[in-house]
Amino acid sequence: MHAMEQTSQAQINCPKCGTPIDVNKVLFEKVRTEIGQEYENTIAKEREALAVREKTLEASQKAMDAKVSAAVEQQVSQAKKEQEARIRKTLEGEQADALKTLQTELQQKSEQVKELNQTKALLAQTQREQGEQAEKIRAEEEGKFSERMATFRKEQEKAIREEVEGGVKTLQEELEKKSEQLKELSQTKALLAKSEREKGELSEKLKADLELQLNEQLAKAKTEISKTEADKQELKLKEKEELIDQMKSQMAELQRRAEQGSMQSQGEVQELAIEEWLRGAFPLDTVEEISKGIRGGDCIHRVHDRTGHELGAIYFESKRTKHFTEGWIAKLKQDMQAAKTHVGVIVTEAMPADMDRMGQRDGIWICTYEEFKGLCFVLREMMLQVGVAISSQQNKGDKMELLYNYLTGSEFRMHIEAIVGSYAKMKGDILAERRAYERIWNERDRNLELVIKNTSQMFGSIKGIAGNAIGPVQSLELPEIGTTIE
Repeated sequence: MHAMEQTSQAQINCPKCGTPIDVNKVLFEKVRTEIGQEYENTIAKEREALAVREKTLEASQKAMDAKVSAAVEQQVSQAKKEQEARIRKTLEGEQADALKTLQTELQQKSEQVKELNQTKALLAQTQREQGEQAEKIRAEEEGKFSERMATFRKEQEKAIREEVEGGVKTLQEELEKKSEQLKELSQTKALLAKSEREKGELSEKLKADLELQLNEQLAKAKTEISKTEADKQELKLKEKEELIDQMKSQMAELQRRAEQGSMQSQGEVQELAIEEWLRGAFPLDTVEEISKGIRGGDCIHRVHDRTGHELGAIYFESKRTKHFTEGWIAKLKQDMQAAKTHVGVIVTEAMPADMDRMGQRDGIWICTYEEFKGLCFVLREMMLQVGVAISSQQNKGDKMELLYNYLTGSEFRMHIEAIVGSYAKMKGDILAERRAYERIWNERDRNLELVIKNTSQMFGSIKGIAGNAIGPVQSLELPEIGTTIE
């Protein structure tokens, strides 16, 4: 009974969904279904056999009744025939003897009839006995079948119980083995974790030691490399600088040649640039373009104050040639007289031979395009100041004469030369500093590249000797996919 309780409580879990499954219940249902099916099949076979037997008994009973009826009818018909024959004989013979004989025969016949009736009664009794015997046989067969089924059921239940107990016992043994395996696995995992921890500690210690050694070696290598490379690269750098200067001069010459188109197109480009800059820088002033085909310069810049009153005009002539021509000054003065302007400026790419920067010659200002912007601001400011001075002395002479005398005087020229000289000096200093810093930056960049290259090679050699014991240096590794290099 205790074993049955243990087997009834045996359960296993589904490996997919984890649902508990009663093993005894599942096996019992399976066996009960199989036994019920076999029982139904056996009952059906027994019923078929009983039906066959009943049909056989009915057929034999009917055959017997038919034989009895045929025998009785045959005896009766034969008796009648014999009786008729005898009656005929008796009619022909003596009636007395015939009557006696007939009475004797009748008695015999009546006795035969009695015997026949007794035979029928015996047949009916035999039929009843056969029916009772058939019912008895059926009852006995059903009892025996029930006993056999009960015995079979007990045997099957016993076999199922033994099979279930054996299965549960096997499952328990497997569970015990699994438990032991899980314990061994847990112990193995603990040992692996311990070994991994010890390995990590050893790796960290080794990594720290190697990093210290690597830093020391890197410092030494950096010092040696810097010293060696400085000695080796000094002459090469000088040669490269000389080559770079030569290439720059050649590139400048090539660029100047490439930029040279027709003299007319170059001049037009500079004229348009001067006009656009004047309009953008001085929106209150007026810039008049001198159309092509009309004798004169390129444009006239008329200076206005905030009230819109014109204070003066600057006549501009643009030139982009390889050599300066002295005839430009006389022509510009004639154009200024025709346009009634008092200040003239020649913006040229080629300066006079005795002028290395902006200046005034014969009352005409001469400058490059780079100096032109600063000169414009200075000339306009001077015109504004002169306009203020003239407006305060309206009754002291001709305003235009005073303006002309001031603009063509030495004081104004000295102011302009000082301002433009400061501008040119500051710009030259900036360009010189830019060239010097670019050279220094290029030298430092090449030295840094050499340091990184030699460091990477040394680290790769050490890692090739030590293997994975040295941890990776992120800055020397390839970036991972999906990340960016900062």
